[in-house]
Amino acid sequence: MITRVLVIGDVLLDRDIDGEVHRVSPEAPVPVVEIGAEAERAGGAGLAASLLVNRPGIEVRLVTALADDEPSKRLSALLTEQLPVTVIASTPGTRCKTRIRSAGQSVLRMDVEAEAAIIDQPDLEALEAELEDCDAVLVSDYAGGLVGHPGVRSVLRRWASQRAMVWDPHPRGAEPVPGLCLVTPNKAEARQFSQLPTGSLDQLAEHLRDQWQAWAVAVTDGAAGVFLSSGGSPTTFVPAPFRHQGDACGAGDRFAGTVAASLGAGSVARTAVTDAVDDTAHWLRAGGVNALVPAERVLDSEQLTAADLIRRVRTAGGTVVATGGCFDVLHAGHIAGLEAARQLGDALVVLVNSDAGVQRLKGAGRPVNPIEDRCRVLRSLRCVDAVEVFGGDTPAELLDQLRPDIWVKGGDYDAESLPEAPIIRGWGGRVVVVPLLPGRSTSAILDGRSIR
Repeated sequence: MITRVLVIGDVLLDRDIDGEVHRVSPEAPVPVVEIGAEAERAGGAGLAASLLVNRPGIEVRLVTALADDEPSKRLSALLTEQLPVTVIASTPGTRCKTRIRSAGQSVLRMDVEAEAAIIDQPDLEALEAELEDCDAVLVSDYAGGLVGHPGVRSVLRRWASQRAMVWDPHPRGAEPVPGLCLVTPNKAEARQFSQLPTGSLDQLAEHLRDQWQAWAVAVTDGAAGVFLSSGGSPTTFVPAPFRHQGDACGAGDRFAGTVAASLGAGSVARTAVTDAVDDTAHWLRAGGVNALVPAERVLDSEQLTAADLIRRVRTAGGTVVATGGCFDVLHAGHIAGLEAARQLGDALVVLVNSDAGVQRLKGAGRPVNPIEDRCRVLRSLRCVDAVEVFGGDTPAELLDQLRPDIWVKGGDYDAESLPEAPIIRGWGGRVVVVPLLPGRSTSAILDGRSIR
């Protein structure tokens, strides 16, 4: 089944300049960025729509306004290469944002602003036709004036109760129209729109749901998760599966787009928000807008490969550490070993035995926890950066594909006598053994034996 998602909103031209910082300028206490790669992409509602392109089961279209200038021509070319675009109005100029990054982190952002206005009467008939031919709507307000136009607002208000319509607001943008399925302000936007400088986020979500006459409001709290107030149910907190520490550019667009697509496919608000939180976290961990792989990412966490992470770490000159095991019943010994391994480098990849592999190794009745649960627990750990599953009796084949700089084993081993040692040495890596905590083992836990 295909879910047709219509994105409506203001578009920007984003320019990314990636480089490396090795020194501080002698002229001023600022980093010197040695420019490597430069690229342009659609921003604002254009980014929100682009992040839905090529995702399984989703068709996306964009309704927007464009200016008559050179940046707009480049922006239009970027958009029409990816998806159908309907331009219903003109703007005085194209807003441009240039981000300068090093090792995946933003160093500086330079903006070219333009008047936030629509300079002609929008083509409301074209807007009506697009709304007629979709299952879900994402209103991506970037304070450019399009969704604040009285005519556009009138149309959106009339369709709000007829489609799964999600409104992603902007602090300088318009108030969401009544009757929306879901509104997705971030924490700062929620405080501004509610005019309540104090109060918990769950209280803000409830207040804004009443204020906006929406079916649900999801207040996003960055890497922590989302507070959802929906219908007559108590406000719930949906935590992120893990915290992302890098550049979060585009995370709000990714979240809102995934929510809209999920609602359009028939999900209830709680399911849609939970799926979107999980998807956005995995998308960020895979590199977000800076990923060297296509933007689409399904929710199945097993498809989040470690290769993307390793590529980014190596590009930044970092060291990749890997370790492996069954991790069937996670205990203090596992945690000590994982934390020790992570301290040896800049990223830790954990290779996990499949369910069949654990059964061959440990016997009938194992694993206690299926592979999906074991991977989810491992990904939730701060010291773990990526998880991969291998089906053989040893991780040799997967190790040869990933080629970490360091392979860590726990226990009383001689590093050079380990069966993995020749493989690791083959590409110049090394093996490190870390001690285990005495008395901690999954077998002891399952047998009910005390560690004391």
